[in-house]
Parts: sequence; structure tokens; C-alpha cells
Amino acid sequence: MALNASTAPHALLHRVAETGRAAVAFTLDGAPASALAGDTVLTAVLTQGSQLRRNEFSDTPRAGFCMMGACQDCWIATAEGERLRACSTFIAPGMALVTGRSGA
Repeated sequence: MALNASTAPHALLHRVAETGRAAVAFTLDGAPASALAGDTVLTAVLTQGSQLRRNEFSDTPRAGFCMMGACQDCWIATAEGERLRACSTFIAPGMALVTGRSGA
């Protein structure tokens, strides 16, 4: 079953409006997930969980900061190893994203 805001127990963001857009399927840490067309990767990931990645120096969770592509805090990796800026990249069908969560 795909996670969504109502089934993701630790989601940082919870959708309260604009629920009528088309669903977009993607994978997050190998698990099926769903976002809405027009969502950024940041929104898509944070409606599923609480982090985008772990800091490469301190191993602390990161979830974006400035929300406009200036701070370098919202990088996320694809399963293929590409790095994306989550706040300015739109979710696309079939995207495979990796947060680096422990146990993921």
C-alpha cells in the first residue's frame, strides 16, 4: 500500500488543501509512495516522512530550510545516485528517491 499523509505516522507535512490533483506514484527508500501532480520533491517526501536525508558530517536528519533553493539543505539522492534539489524539483512518475534513513 502506498503511503500518504493519512497513513504516514511520522510525516512532517500534512496536506490540508488541494487534494483533487492527480496522483503521482514514486518510490521512497524502496517503498511505494504517492504524491500529487505539481508537488515538489520536498513536499512529496515530507508528506511521507520526516526527513529528506541525513547530514553527511553529523548524521542528523535534514528536511530543507529556506524552501527557495538557496541554502543547500534540501538535497536528496535518487536510487541511481543523482542529487536533486528537493525544493525546486517537481516530483515525476516513477522517481526513486533515497533519504538515507537508518534501516532504509
